[in-house]
Order: sequence, then C-alpha cells, then structure tokens
Amino acid sequence: MHHQSRLAAAAAAILLTAGIGSTIPASASQSAAPSRAPATALVTNARWGGHSSFDRIVIDIRGKVPPVTVQAVKKLHYDGLGTEVPLAGKHFLEIRLSPAAAHDDNGRSVYKGPKLTKIWLPSLKGLALTGDFEGVVTLGAAFTTKPTYTTRVLHSPERFVIDIRHAPPVCGR
Repeated sequence: MHHQSRLAAAAAAILLTAGIGSTIPASASQSAAPSRAPATALVTNARWGGHSSFDRIVIDIRGKVPPVTVQAVKKLHYDGLGTEVPLAGKHFLEIRLSPAAAHDDNGRSVYKGPKLTKIWLPSLKGLALTGDFEGVVTLGAAFTTKPTYTTRVLHSPERFVIDIRHAPPVCGR
C-alpha cells in the first residue's frame, strides 16, 4: 500500500508540473539561459522646439527606443477611458511606443513631460500624454493644418524625433 501512495504522489507531481509548464509562456520557460531581451523602455519626457522650416517633437527614452508608430487620427482619445483629449486642432497624430511604460516597476511615474499642453508654434499646436497602459505609451499631437513629417531615432541619449514641416504661406490674392 505504501508503494502505491508513492506512485500516486509521483504521478500527481508529474501531472501538476506538466499542467503548470503548459501555462508558462515559451519565453519565460527559457529562464535558465541569460536573457538578451531588452527591458521595457521607459518614456521619461516629451519636449518640442521650433526651427526655421519645421517644428520638432522629441520623446526621451530610458533604455532602447522601442518600435514606434505614428499615424494620423481624426480625434485623440485617452487610452482606457476613451474620452476625447481637449487639444485644439483640426489634424492629429497619435504616437504609440510599445513595449514601453511611463512608470517604474512600483507604479511611480517616470514621465516628467507635459500631460496636456497648448503650444504656439507654426505647425505644432498641442501635445498630450494620452496613455500608459499595458506596455503601450501613447502621445497625441495637434495641428491646424495637415502635418507632413519625418521620424528618426537618435542615440546617446536615446530619443525618438518627429520633424513636422511648416506649411507653405498662403498667398492672399
């Protein structure tokens, strides 16, 4: 009888281990080898500047710059809430960084930039932090004219840059 209980306990341990192993993501199951995956990038600031022919948005990153998407949207909304961001403008860009966070592992904000600000540059009229949720940081930018822009990553320190060309002057004839 004692032999049967040991076999039953061993079988239960094997089944339990197999069950737990199947719920761990494949990437986590390789923890014995040193991980080369980058830690989540931290978005620490967003700033802007005006130049003679373009306006610039700079997003400062601690860690490696993650993949970033910039897309035109009809309106800006706060992630999670869905409420509209109160930035004046007719055209908007949504800037999404992922994987990224604007807070540390303890939930404290590391983002020191503007949460919502009006800007008086030739192209850029406003900037807002619109989300820091589930590994995605989102910012929104507002413009009165449709933005024509280029993007790039700069290093030392790490940052993502968007240059927005000024609209040509309108001739009043």
